[in-house]
Amino acid sequence: LLAAGAARAQGGAPVEGNGYAKAAEMGVKLPDNWFKALELFEGIGDLSKQAPIEVTVDLGSPGKHEFAPKQLKFETGKLYKLILRNTSNDPHYFTSHAFSQMVFTRKVQVTQQQNGKAVTLAEFKGAIREIEVYPGQTAEWWFVPVATGTVTDLRCGIVAADGKSHADHGMVGEIVIE
Repeated sequence: LLAAGAARAQGGAPVEGNGYAKAAEMGVKLPDNWFKALELFEGIGDLSKQAPIEVTVDLGSPGKHEFAPKQLKFETGKLYKLILRNTSNDPHYFTSHAFSQMVFTRKVQVTQQQNGKAVTLAEFKGAIREIEVYPGQTAEWWFVPVATGTVTDLRCGIVAADGKSHADHGMVGEIVIE
């Protein structure tokens, strides 16, 4: 991308495909290590070429209403696959309106283990603010953080038999995006 811009600045036409090779063909003078550095970043902005960073959050456990871990950390510009795994006997929400405003959602998938392998049952695209995961099930939220900050509104709003929400029982968390 940078080499393509350099080629264009030197009077070349917009570059398609392998921009740094095209810049070299056009005689753009860049330091020797410049092209090697660009090779390291090729495809970094293309989400289809990025391998997702997997982060797993357990939504409760038998007899406990909690997120584990309670604090999540992400970096802007990286593709994540947030695995929301409910090993408890109750449904749970993963809700954070503030977080949903700070990420680009690629997709959310509902998965199920079949013969020891995760199989996708459904896929959703678009803005996501809340995901409910039923007991024994898993959902995957693929996203890229686009803004930095700390979010403290992560909670589960399911109401327990005692009339209190799971958040009232401690199922709250914090999300940090750097």
